[in-house]
Amino acid sequence: MVRRFVDAGHTVAGCARREGRIVELREEFGCEHFFDVCDVSSGRDVTKFCRLAYGATGVPDLVINNAAIINPPAPLWEIGAEDFDRLMAINVSGTANIIRHVVPLMRDEGRGMIVNLSSGWGRSTSPEVAPYCASKWAIEGLTQALAQELPEGLATVAMNPGIIDTEMLRSAFGEGASAYDDAEQWAETAAPFILSLSAADNGRAVTAP
Repeated sequence: MVRRFVDAGHTVAGCARREGRIVELREEFGCEHFFDVCDVSSGRDVTKFCRLAYGATGVPDLVINNAAIINPPAPLWEIGAEDFDRLMAINVSGTANIIRHVVPLMRDEGRGMIVNLSSGWGRSTSPEVAPYCASKWAIEGLTQALAQELPEGLATVAMNPGIIDTEMLRSAFGEGASAYDDAEQWAETAAPFILSLSAADNGRAVTAP
């Protein structure tokens, strides 16, 4: 999506945990955009990232909360507490950590869209992915409640991206993941769809085309 947004003329700020990927993004897109290492489950990391991103690119018009991990397929009782807690810290708390920082900035501008990535497993369930399902159902509920709290001009949606051939999907689907579009193909239609969202969509549970 970064490439699609940049091609459309937007300035992008983004974060990831892998330093190597951040270096690649900096080299590809240049200094007019901002990319930095950040673990969204860490309140300290998020505070630093948001402060630096704001200084580099200004108040965001659009925030996409995409960070997530999935558990290795297993019944819930076989998934250790540490693994469960780590998943929730990234998928749910990480989303809340970003929102906590960006809403005050958007509020001062009187506009802004927050897209929280959910999943088909945030609206349905399957065996052996209970922690992931729980986290994405949480995103759906968090988003609807947030929509009721946001000041006028701001909006949030929970977006099911559909099924995308990613490393994370392959951990659950195996070779079957290759039957679906990869992230580059998905972004061709998803990025314009996200950019078309407005305050009138506040609180909606949407699905990317």
